[in-house]
Amino acid sequence: MIRTNRRKLVLTSAVLAVAAMTASSLPAQAASDPGVTSTSIKLGITVPMTGIASPGYNKIPGAMKAYFDYVNANGGVNGRKITLVIKDDQYIPTTAVAKANELILKDKVFALVGTLGTASTKAISASTQLAKRGIPSLFVNTGFSGFADKKAYPTTFSILPSYQMEAKIMGKFLKDKYADKKLGLIYQDDDFGRDALAGFKQAGVTFTTAIPYASGSQSLPATGAGWISKLKAAGTEVTVLFGVSSASTAALANAYAAGYKTQWVLGSVGGDATTIAATNKAYVPLLYGAKGFSFAPAPSDSTDEYIKLFQSIYASAQPTQTFDNNVVAGMSNAFLAVQALQATGSNLTRAGLIKTIETKGATFASPFLTPLGYSATSHVGATGYWIGTYDPTGALKPDGGKYTVYTTDSGNGPVVESTYKRPAMPAKGLTN
Repeated sequence: MIRTNRRKLVLTSAVLAVAAMTASSLPAQAASDPGVTSTSIKLGITVPMTGIASPGYNKIPGAMKAYFDYVNANGGVNGRKITLVIKDDQYIPTTAVAKANELILKDKVFALVGTLGTASTKAISASTQLAKRGIPSLFVNTGFSGFADKKAYPTTFSILPSYQMEAKIMGKFLKDKYADKKLGLIYQDDDFGRDALAGFKQAGVTFTTAIPYASGSQSLPATGAGWISKLKAAGTEVTVLFGVSSASTAALANAYAAGYKTQWVLGSVGGDATTIAATNKAYVPLLYGAKGFSFAPAPSDSTDEYIKLFQSIYASAQPTQTFDNNVVAGMSNAFLAVQALQATGSNLTRAGLIKTIETKGATFASPFLTPLGYSATSHVGATGYWIGTYDPTGALKPDGGKYTVYTTDSGNGPVVESTYKRPAMPAKGLTN
């Protein structure tokens, strides 16, 4: 009896050993991470579909989905189809946290993608412990310089250049073109605006008057009127607005009402004509002659191969919607996400995806006119801007009739004219 039991024990141990050896020789299965099966990838986004920031920004997830659907119809990513789960966070950080938790715990998404806003993205990262849980937060729609810091946000990747980069480039432009003018500044008083202040300081720009505003206060009637009164009293001739598009609308409207004329210089976040039109159509013509900044081709530039493709895809998916900067942003988000997923390979894991972006992300095809800055030490996205002027319809057109791109970093590096040559778009905008 003892011998029999001993033989059974030896046989069982041998079977277990063989099973262990077999398991160790097999690749790790993607199913070990939530949101991935042999046929599907589930991604999630929280974005203001309603609320103060919804005009314009609520088009981003629809644009993303349109591109994902296009990819799915053409074979998907390594044989998998992408599903995008959309949650409305109303641009409220606490709501964004609750919605992100739903995406992670209830919907069990593989990764977050395209989260909008500095405050919401910071809150999600801290409260849901993305880094500790190894959950990728891909291509967030905010230029807060902190998200490029791998040590602070190891699973988060930006898509925008940092606001410090933008302010440095803007600062050089102001010094080159308006050195003898009195400069005014309106800026959002949070991480968004403080990044800009740091960039302007690095650029050596001094403002005659600088006016901070609390996020959300731009919707109060007295706020915009107060801005214009202070600018007029200071005698400013050139006014920089580093805020959101609803703040641009408030400034333009109150300037018009007060008969105040200034050369407006709008940051990339606050210069979206479609968003301004959604807030107050009467003030789109007031953008005429204002200066603006962008790192992607103009949405009206149908000679650009990416814009032409995106226009076609979006027209099929959303035939009644205007094609604008927000659509370009959403499709660019999705395009980079597909690049990253495809490059990670069929054995798709969260850790593998993060490593892929760090090691290969700088070489991804992209609609952007600037280099991508992803590396093992930096999670910054695009790295520069071109400068343009708004025409009577509110379209931003590059100065001189061509895109002249300037690049820099978020530190003390110089602002230089870029020699970057964007690689050709993959056939049909597909990477598989």
